Amino acid sequence: MAKKVNPYDISAVIAEELQKYSEEVTDKVKQAIDEVASELVENLKQDSPKRPGSGVYAKSWTSKVEYEDHLIKRVRVYNRKHYQRTHLLEYGHAKVGGGRVAGIPHIKPNEEKAIEELERRIEEAIKNDI
Repeated sequence: MAKKVNPYDISAVIAEELQKYSEEVTDKVKQAIDEVASELVENLKQDSPKRPGSGVYAKSWTSKVEYEDHLIKRVRVYNRKHYQRTHLLEYGHAKVGGGRVAGIPHIKPNEEKAIEELERRIEEAIKNDI
């Protein structure tokens, strides 16, 4: 049942309801960011090139929250041990004796999937809250 509101208080009631809606959507978006970042880390671990018997590069993918306040959340996904190798492995590099080593695209495809998934989840969070 709808709550009765004094006409003089309607702007305060509307502001209160909009604040509640904003907080709910923000919480859902932040949760989606965490979930997609975790999925991205797992996908990178799975798709990264692995040296036989080692796999240290692939195992080193992780994420951390760079910044968060009541409206914004920034999460960084990175390779904590072999960050210098990411560009070389993704795009290839020249050999010492001449020639080139072909790149193994594993970051860009997973990044694109993560962006699409995050957009989908944000749209879903907004639609489900309306």
